[in-house]
Amino acid sequence: MKFIELTLGSYVISHGFDNKNKEVLQHVNSDTFSKKLVAVSRIKSVSETYILTDYTDGRWIYWEYKESFNEVTKMLG
Repeated sequence: MKFIELTLGSYVISHGFDNKNKEVLQHVNSDTFSKKLVAVSRIKSVSETYILTDYTDGRWIYWEYKESFNEVTKMLG
């Protein structure tokens, strides 16, 4: 399994959808960033602000990252 090292901060957990089809989100704010190894197979998408990954029990997590979009693109390439 391939991993990349990212510096991650605050994140948003998507717990799915409620009975009105509204996404249920949990925002977690962090004052600092920390380095984490992320399995490439868990990555679903990357924007200029967030990296979207699989989370436990069918949830998704949007991580704020410190690297530039270009740096992440190169790591994944």
